[in-house]
Amino acid sequence: MILAGDIGGTKVNLALYEFEDNEFKIITQEQFASKDYEKFSHIVEAFKELTSMPKIEAACFGIAGPIINERCRTTNLPWDIKATDLKEQLDTKSIKLLNDLEATAYGMLYLKDEEFVDLNPTGRKTKGNIAVIAAGTGLGEAMLFWDGNQYHPIGTEGGHTDFAPISSQQDELLNWLRKRYPGHVSYERIVSGAGIYTIYEFLSETGFAPEPQAMLNLKEGEDKSAMVSRCALNQKDSLCLEALRLFAEIYAAEAGNLALKCMSLGGVYIGGGIAPKIMPIIRSEYFLNAYASKGRFEEMLRGVEVKVSLNQETALLGSARYAFDKLVK
Repeated sequence: MILAGDIGGTKVNLALYEFEDNEFKIITQEQFASKDYEKFSHIVEAFKELTSMPKIEAACFGIAGPIINERCRTTNLPWDIKATDLKEQLDTKSIKLLNDLEATAYGMLYLKDEEFVDLNPTGRKTKGNIAVIAAGTGLGEAMLFWDGNQYHPIGTEGGHTDFAPISSQQDELLNWLRKRYPGHVSYERIVSGAGIYTIYEFLSETGFAPEPQAMLNLKEGEDKSAMVSRCALNQKDSLCLEALRLFAEIYAAEAGNLALKCMSLGGVYIGGGIAPKIMPIIRSEYFLNAYASKGRFEEMLRGVEVKVSLNQETALLGSARYAFDKLVK
């Protein structure tokens, strides 16, 4: 029995898996709201109570934060997660902590073709490094390193690198953001769930277009970024459409940056919860053009596969498969 986890800033998914009759099967799965728990260990205890968890062979957790010496101080939560503590709590010696995008990247290897949407009609399928980028609560980046025989996931904290504008409009956005974040403006401030509303605020304050009534009448606690997306896709509001277009343009440009840094001739895979929800924008010319517009390397990037994962549990699958492939086999 394998325990796998996807630990994010908004929610935590835990699941038990079993390998039987040459099939990898999920036995049970539970989801927890991250903010409701003081420590990750409390979620583990809650899961044990809900599932009457049997003895496990190994466990692997994809965590939104840097993994240093088998320990993670989560980026968007006040948690300190240690492999040594989990070994004791779960009574197993086989524990692995991965960065959440490292787990997502590994999970991508096990998805079926129908679980992807292909964005690049001129992309060619080939073996080589793969870049993985995913916007959700934050912005995660990773790569799958191809050693000539197999892929190895490598986590990064690339989402926290400096935002680099690619247009005069984005120059204005950066200057506007520097007043809010004078020390450092990262890609995650823009390419994330909260970032969509941040872009909307910028456009509204700089007079791009009037705000729609739905945004003016938001109830307390309502998801502002989700409403921006709804107003854009359902009502075709000009301000909200521009917010999503600009979001997609910046997302794509950073995907292209990551592709160059990883020399990802094997593909660029886009995960996370946002892209599937705004597919009409992601599939537009703005995205692919911003991704590929890298001067002398444009031709190379236009020959690379660019795919969106529709599977929202890729990180969980990646954690489970990693535990089986690396800790159990």
